[in-house]
Amino acid sequence: MTNRICRLFNIQYPIIQGGMIWCSGWELASAVSNSGGLGLIGAGSMYPEILREHIRKTKLATNNPFGVNIPLIYPDTEKLIEIIIEEGVKIVFTSAGNPKKWTKHLQDNGIKVAHVIANSKLVEKCEDAGVNAIVAEGFEAGGHNGFEETTTLTLIPKAREYTTLPLIAAGGIGNGRQMLSAMILGADAVQIGSRFVASNEASAHINFKTEVVKTQEGGTSLMLKKLIPVRLIKNEFQKIVEDAENKGASKEELAEILGRGRAKLGMFEGDLVNGELEIGQVASIINKIKPVKNIIDDIVLEYKVAREQVKHIKYDF
Repeated sequence: MTNRICRLFNIQYPIIQGGMIWCSGWELASAVSNSGGLGLIGAGSMYPEILREHIRKTKLATNNPFGVNIPLIYPDTEKLIEIIIEEGVKIVFTSAGNPKKWTKHLQDNGIKVAHVIANSKLVEKCEDAGVNAIVAEGFEAGGHNGFEETTTLTLIPKAREYTTLPLIAAGGIGNGRQMLSAMILGADAVQIGSRFVASNEASAHINFKTEVVKTQEGGTSLMLKKLIPVRLIKNEFQKIVEDAENKGASKEELAEILGRGRAKLGMFEGDLVNGELEIGQVASIINKIKPVKNIIDDIVLEYKVAREQVKHIKYDF
């Protein structure tokens, strides 16, 4: 299985692991890279020196390519980028900000850059910035999300209309059939987050992993659209936010409810009542916590089987 994403990042399979806050530490990133995909360290939940530690541990744990994901709205972006350059990381995924601000600087230091978008209008900004690849993420995704609520099924073909750059589909993808569907729609690869949260190697708390496996259809909701849209598992905290939004809470009031450290409390420390539990809709088809290698092997096998099945479909029209 090879295509231009595999060649761009020098990976075996066109499977990229999402760089999720509090879930994507060195163990997950190195396990994904060792299994043929592209592992990403999630820098959004890391202080600069913590990121340095995770990069160094990843380099010891794998000889394969890996990268770092940086949400550009987070503090210390400049320091994080300095560390990435100093440590010789060769791949960076940026999100939640203007790709033009850091792309050239990163590329001038020998780094390949992909940028995450949630609507096709941002494709032009990515092209103007000169990114190496674009991640188009539908609103099925967990965590920070797009205001437009555009589904992956709509976003991928729309983004493909506007660009010839390597395109990575994200949002609502967790198995091989979904991977094949995304590629039929025009993607060159997939980025998968939620399925890797429910892995042995994810740094998420076991309480959170277990809750992900228990989540059914309708078990998540897109919240906090007055701040930054985020998809959450429905729990007591989510209900508090929902009640406040239904009563017309202001942006400032919602920010006060959110406070600081809410995502860490839920996903990393395992408080399922008061914590923010970010996960995608695809959680409803995740039924077991598995080692990363098994997850990737399952995705690749299912992709290959589905591809053969498609070849033999008989049409009545």
